[in-house]
Amino acid sequence: MTADQTPVASHLGTPIVSSSRSDEITDRLITAIAVGEYLPGSKLPPERTLAASLKVGRMAVRQALAVLVEKGLLETQRGRGGGSFVREQWGAESDAPVQRTLSARLDDLRDTLEAIAWLHGTIAGAAANRRTPDDVERMQECLAGYRSAESGLASQKADEQLHLAIGRATHNATLPSLLLELESRISISAPAHLWGSPEGMREMELRALGDHEELVAAIVDGRADDAGRIASEHVHIDLELIEAALARSLAAR
Repeated sequence: MTADQTPVASHLGTPIVSSSRSDEITDRLITAIAVGEYLPGSKLPPERTLAASLKVGRMAVRQALAVLVEKGLLETQRGRGGGSFVREQWGAESDAPVQRTLSARLDDLRDTLEAIAWLHGTIAGAAANRRTPDDVERMQECLAGYRSAESGLASQKADEQLHLAIGRATHNATLPSLLLELESRISISAPAHLWGSPEGMREMELRALGDHEELVAAIVDGRADDAGRIASEHVHIDLELIEAALARSLAAR
């Protein structure tokens, strides 16, 4: 096996052999942006962090980022606070990379998301059984933050904070850690959730708000079974967004 054939991470973190690691990483980053893991205006993690998440060298990441800049998906800013920022979510050349990345691993994606749904349910149930008054206050603050957040990036960040607060309410470090490990097979920067494309985004956010309100209420009331069910069903949104992105890529081709 040559240096260029070193196993690298696929979209799900599954080791694959590729003659060009930078091409694989390019496809994965394009897909991550297309499905709304990184929304327009968001800053990608530093090269070192991306390389560690993707289990590749920094050179492969650097080459991939340069391609995304060339395609108009990213722009780079220098100086303090600089980095790689998303400029466009779905470019003229995004269809093929999205189709390659998602269609090849769709069964694994579904399998992983099923496991994530079960674990979300377990965490929500544990939070309902073990939440403290401080936990309740924090979850309600996060819910209010999500409710008032603007559509897009602000809502995505508020969603992340709410789910982190629910995880902390379990008072068990292992459960959220296991969830983060599973979610990293779907999202490069877990626990950020996929957020879809602008079309239908607000509808999805309002649907998620309804789930969030029911979920927090169940946890606060100590209804562990209800909390587990609501949390598990809530994860279906991620699979729907992935399937929608794949359908869009196939239709365009």
